[in-house]
Amino acid sequence: MTELKNINANGLDFGYFEAGPADAPLALCLHGFPDSAHSWRHLLPELADAGYHAVAPFLRGYAPSGIPADGAYQAGAIAADANALHEAFGGDGDAVLIGHDWGAIAAYGATGSAPERWRRAVTMSVPPLGGVLADFFNYDYGQFKRSFYIFMFQTPLAEAGAAAHDMALIDGLWRDWSPGYKDAAEDIAHVKESLRDPAHLAAAIGYYRALFDPSRHVEAYAAEQEAITRTGEVPILYLHGTDDGCIGADVVQGAPDHLPAGSRMELVDGTGHFLHLERPERINREVLAWLAE
Repeated sequence: MTELKNINANGLDFGYFEAGPADAPLALCLHGFPDSAHSWRHLLPELADAGYHAVAPFLRGYAPSGIPADGAYQAGAIAADANALHEAFGGDGDAVLIGHDWGAIAAYGATGSAPERWRRAVTMSVPPLGGVLADFFNYDYGQFKRSFYIFMFQTPLAEAGAAAHDMALIDGLWRDWSPGYKDAAEDIAHVKESLRDPAHLAAAIGYYRALFDPSRHVEAYAAEQEAITRTGEVPILYLHGTDDGCIGADVVQGAPDHLPAGSRMELVDGTGHFLHLERPERINREVLAWLAE
């Protein structure tokens, strides 16, 4: 990866990696959980070669990015961060947004609340929340088992459980979510480095606590929060692995019904949750072709 840099946006310091000239159209790449900005090491140089200023920040609360003073980890907050980073990096209407997992959720909110900032978007592994949350209790037992960590993170035992045995939970989630990805050691090491400090681990868990608890929401992000659960207008390519052990491929069949006009969904055979790391050449090709349309 390139040299780690720092920028302030939305009142918070963000660590980030970048590739490509600063005056090129912005391509903002947002990671999810349990992951880090290192996740985009395959895509950043490809985006730069395609003529973009490719930027991959660490999300709020993920070291070396800062912990927000207001303790806001609702989805609307990370969507607001994406729009603020767009402004901080001098983005314009040609900017594009690529998000995986929580980064995908941020992309739905950012493009939905400020469509004038983003020309196109790519989301991976988490479909639009409008469909997911509405159908959550209609899922079968298999999906409830896959979602166990979400329920665990609602409890007072979450931080201790996630930190136990050198953060073994993270190792287990990567194994279960991407069973075909055999060389995840480098990625997992970066995640643990980012979340090793208890305050940063609590921040990552805070995303899940805010997901189902409106009392944790900050009014300043109400517009972005609302945008996450409605269909926007910026065209989105949605990619999902057929072997995803976090959100089963059967769960996302209705995703196209909640994507903006001109969008498309693609199931990627033989990949799990971290599909952009398992099949980087295939995913990079899909992303760049979509952005070139």
